[in-house]
Amino acid sequence: MKTAVIIPGCLSGSITPPPSKSQAHRLLIAAALSGGISTLSNVAFSQDIAATRNCLSAMGASFVEKESGVLEVHGLGWSIPQAGPYPYFDCGESGSTLRFLIPVALAVHGGGAFTGHGRLMERPQEPYFRIFEQQGISYEQKDGVLRVEGTLTAGVYELPGDVSSQFVTGLLYTLPLLEGESDIVLTSPLESGDYVTMTLQALEQYGVKVETTERGWHIPGDQHYKSVDAAVEADWSNAAFWYAAASLGCELDIQGLNAFSVQGDMRIVPYFLKLQEERAVELDVSQCPDLVPPLAAMAALRAGRKTSIVNAGRLRIKESDRLATVTEVLAALGAEIEEGPDYLVIEGREKLPGGVTVSGHNDHRIAMMAAIAAIRCEKPVTITGADCVKKSYPDFWRDYQALGGQVTLEETV
Repeated sequence: MKTAVIIPGCLSGSITPPPSKSQAHRLLIAAALSGGISTLSNVAFSQDIAATRNCLSAMGASFVEKESGVLEVHGLGWSIPQAGPYPYFDCGESGSTLRFLIPVALAVHGGGAFTGHGRLMERPQEPYFRIFEQQGISYEQKDGVLRVEGTLTAGVYELPGDVSSQFVTGLLYTLPLLEGESDIVLTSPLESGDYVTMTLQALEQYGVKVETTERGWHIPGDQHYKSVDAAVEADWSNAAFWYAAASLGCELDIQGLNAFSVQGDMRIVPYFLKLQEERAVELDVSQCPDLVPPLAAMAALRAGRKTSIVNAGRLRIKESDRLATVTEVLAALGAEIEEGPDYLVIEGREKLPGGVTVSGHNDHRIAMMAAIAAIRCEKPVTITGADCVKKSYPDFWRDYQALGGQVTLEETV
């Protein structure tokens, strides 16, 4: 485990954010479900992407690293058995890996055993459990392992839209493989809908047809994924931390981002601009909850201005309870912040005292938030568990130093 000790000071220079973890998950799964060979470029092998790759290998796909950031994917096709022995899937701490692949494993292998680390297996899976009960699929979650066994059949799948869009994505990958037509019907408004748009884009790239309906999607069955070469875009979610640094006065040139991307966290741009206004602002994060840590860092240092971050309740079921950990870390640094059931209210200050040790809470976005907030602290900031950034941004500390950040990484027991 590493501890980061940061001497406050501004950053400057050019920075290209890492490849999009969200898009890489989706392209990897689509390529693995094809029957041929696909080449993916600009892949960053973060811990979450490694988890998806390992689980797809357990299903029967194989991967060859051709060069830095280039991965050749040998799709599993349909040459593997359609029933047990059921694979064992270690999803690490990746909610996307777990929720995307549970229904895929049922379609491809007839089941599987899923486990994970950190808080992963505490995250709710009830939308799937209700479907399993309706379709007679057996499941048991015990001692940190979820076992599922059975056969998914085509039909109507009802899902809430306000728990996680990951359940929708898991079914969108799976239902085209079944015999017969299916429909996904949302029983409540969809939150983080841009992530579903990313899924639909990946499916279209790999030759899978899905039709949007008034309340969801219609999915023809008996489809086959094509083998396609694709490149992963730079990640707007992690770019948000560099936008936060820019809002604190750092002169940064953030490069390599797709201005026409369907990544929902492109909202960092209008929210960044809104936070420059000389007035109180309210930010609705129902469609972009991952932006809350960098937004909170910006808000904490908007001198004399109030920021309300609302519709953020789903942050309580992330790698940490992010409403609680954002509040704890920023308050420790000296920010004036109030936590509500699904909101934060922050009164901005010119600088924060710092001079404290805070925990990264085994949450990549919390550790990066603390590093950005440290830029405008008066005294050094120590972050324990700093290597948790490997989950999505393995080179974060290297990039921070390359931009002039004074950070020392120390090994701790």
